[in-house]
Amino acid sequence: MNRNVVTYLEGDGDFRSPECIAALKEADVVVTNPPFSLFREYVAQLVEYDKKFLIIGNMNAITYKEIFPLIVQNKIWLGYGFRGDPHFKVPDNYEERATRFWIDERGQKWRSFGNMHWFTNLDVRKRHENILLYMKYTPELYPRYDNYDAIEVSKTAEIPMDYFGVMGVPITFLDKYNPDQFEIIGNAGSYGVDGYSLCAALYLNGKKIFKRILIRRRENID
Repeated sequence: MNRNVVTYLEGDGDFRSPECIAALKEADVVVTNPPFSLFREYVAQLVEYDKKFLIIGNMNAITYKEIFPLIVQNKIWLGYGFRGDPHFKVPDNYEERATRFWIDERGQKWRSFGNMHWFTNLDVRKRHENILLYMKYTPELYPRYDNYDAIEVSKTAEIPMDYFGVMGVPITFLDKYNPDQFEIIGNAGSYGVDGYSLCAALYLNGKKIFKRILIRRRENID
């Protein structure tokens, strides 16, 4: 009968330590909640050692210059999201926060995840499901940006079914992204993404638009 074996670390658990790297080399799949401040470095390590993984990260990590190219190259993608408002216990000495923090009736401190998501390179069914498109393109509904030749699509659900040019969509589009249905051209509003950041920011009628993923529909997909 196979049994799980718990091995305690002798060091401080830093993923960059020789002890943790040795454990990583033996792993088949890594499932963890890495420190968000070191998310870029942690993902780089997983890619370097060619590991399968399922990790939690902030949605804004999508636009990091170290992460976005991996998404375009289909080396990392979004897994399934969290339902409801996921939260976790924090120790008694945890500093109280103004947002996403509370203490229950028993005195237990809690934090909620907020804008968190699973990042993975494990195949998932939704990655092969087409987004159902029902809207039709008109210049009035989908205006062009002032400084880039693409149309603004403010909601993923409103991507037009009959438009095959470049479109700017919210970063949450990647939660529905099927690489067989759409091609990622680049992004806008994020600095320093070499080869993928097509402009520092997009403007529409003189107003700056929040970060956008620039995509184009593949013509061979209905």
